[in-house]
Amino acid sequence: MMGASIAVAQEISASTADSTQVVEVAPVAVAAPVVTEAAPQSGLGVVHYQVKTKFIEGGAGFMSSILLCLIFGLALALERVIYLNLATTNTVKLLKSVEDALDAGGVDAAKELCRNTRGPLASIFYQGLDREAQGLDIVEKSIISYGGVQMGLLERGLSWIALFIALAPMLGFLGTVIGMIIAFDNIQIAGDVSPTLVAGGIKVALITTVFGLIVAIILQIFYNTIVAKIDSITNKMEDASISFIDLLVKHNLKK
Repeated sequence: MMGASIAVAQEISASTADSTQVVEVAPVAVAAPVVTEAAPQSGLGVVHYQVKTKFIEGGAGFMSSILLCLIFGLALALERVIYLNLATTNTVKLLKSVEDALDAGGVDAAKELCRNTRGPLASIFYQGLDREAQGLDIVEKSIISYGGVQMGLLERGLSWIALFIALAPMLGFLGTVIGMIIAFDNIQIAGDVSPTLVAGGIKVALITTVFGLIVAIILQIFYNTIVAKIDSITNKMEDASISFIDLLVKHNLKK
């Protein structure tokens, strides 16, 4: 009887020891929180964020083509602005310099002065001086002909800028029409005219038109500025050419 009691006591102590063992729990992996880009609250960051968001909503295909129109159009416009600024000449100063060169060193000195002067007007004067020995009629025809050449150089690239001005809104309208078609296809598939579905599709479709019109407006401002600058240079060239003929007549009378 005593042996049975001892055996029961041993079993109880063994079970107690087993129950007191520490159970190791495997660590649970906690997912890192997803950090989203917060929208800026003020300044140019808001404009940049809104433009980027609308660009993505409008679709990469048509929005990228409109963006290319803006990039190429601005590149051509800026090149023309720089070229026209370099082509601008102080006509009064140049005429006075040519007159002084004619009085001091004759036609050769005036030709050297025009050769070393930048701008289309100096090139026109050089062509006239180069034919001075052939008579004033030939000089006048040479000035008119070479003036047309210089006009072509001044207007170079304008046709491409005009193309991008017309192409940008056309691509925008095309994107809008295709977007509307897709929106109506979604309505047909859904079988129900949901205001959310219709409004979302139309909004995305109209974004391309908005961007196309903005690009056309920007390029049109540059285009009109360039045309006005060309007209100003042309008027000065024509007026200076008449004064140049008078200088040659006066120089021939002094011989």
